[in-house]
Amino acid sequence: MFFKKNRKQSAPADAPAGGQARPQVTARAVPPALAGVKHIIAVASGKGGVGKSTVSANLAVALRERGFSVGLMDADIYGPSQPGMLGAGTDKAGITEEQKLTPVNRHGIDFISIGLLMEDDSPVIWRAPIAMKMIMQFIGAVEWGERDFLLIDLPPGTGDVQLTLAQQASLSGAVIVTTPQDVALGVARKGLRMFEQVNVPVLGIIENMSGFTCKHCGKETAIFKEGGGRAMAEQLGVPYLSSIPLDPVIMMSGEEGVPVLHQDKGSAASEAFLTVADNLSAQLDKHASAGGKEPEQMSMTDKGELVIDWPGGEQTRHTPYNLRLKCTCANCIDEDTGKQILDTGRVPLDISITDIKAVGRYGVSISFSDGHSTGIYTFDHLRSIDESGQQGDKGQSFSV
Repeated sequence: MFFKKNRKQSAPADAPAGGQARPQVTARAVPPALAGVKHIIAVASGKGGVGKSTVSANLAVALRERGFSVGLMDADIYGPSQPGMLGAGTDKAGITEEQKLTPVNRHGIDFISIGLLMEDDSPVIWRAPIAMKMIMQFIGAVEWGERDFLLIDLPPGTGDVQLTLAQQASLSGAVIVTTPQDVALGVARKGLRMFEQVNVPVLGIIENMSGFTCKHCGKETAIFKEGGGRAMAEQLGVPYLSSIPLDPVIMMSGEEGVPVLHQDKGSAASEAFLTVADNLSAQLDKHASAGGKEPEQMSMTDKGELVIDWPGGEQTRHTPYNLRLKCTCANCIDEDTGKQILDTGRVPLDISITDIKAVGRYGVSISFSDGHSTGIYTFDHLRSIDESGQQGDKGQSFSV
């Protein structure tokens, strides 16, 4: 997404009183530590116990087997699993002279985890703000360098960690891991919907623990039911990346810290992870060619209007007054009833925009001259309140 920067140095004739320059639209910035990463993928589950960390570790190795350079971020601050999954032993993350963290490399994968910074038996007893600071360190202060993929092993749920990563890490997409049971599928749907709401593409669903095949008789048993992940993908209109069998070799690989592809490359489990890697890569190529919902350009006019150019040649135009009236934050809209609680009569007719900042891949935060700054305007919402060629509030007309 490209945001046009105002290059005009002197204030325009119709600038706000006092000669204030029109605000610059701040682009969605990629943290410098992640600037060399082509694809940042969140691996999520919604609930615990579905084998998300196992899938993350083995998918990272599968992508490495396909010739990609891969990093892995363990974002589960309270229950880090990757040091054990990848057999880090007593290895610890390093610190550079610039106070940057250096990942540990195991099985060709560079990875970072809170488990690489603390003693093995030390519990993480932190309040949420401290844990979030560590997440921000992982985003902005790790030497990831140049690589094709960075997988982020998310903790269960749809809370602060997930939202922060969606807003700050410039995610290329998300992968949802579930098991076939209805209870897991229901929670996985919530995780999927969260990513949709913040405009992070859902690249596919993986059904883990799909079925157990007896090595002696060859009979397959659906211990946790079967087909639920595929059915959910079809129902929700997202890709199905593959199923991962319930195989003892996967359990042993996690216990021994040796990924299944390095332990038994010819196994059905290894083939399944390679299939997921191939399908994930294909989905990324598909999304890259299709384009996204993000604006191609956003700019401010001399009159203080916000102009947005969308993919496909569409353009929308927004006055500060109308944007202020259409804010959907909790200070302006009753969250229970959806009714407007903003006193529109107290909004100045000459209100202006003082700042615009990108929020993740799904919207912008706008600050106004009346002091209001808590509204996040999603791109879908901005498109729905287009004023181009329409009669605006208070009798003002606007045209492209």
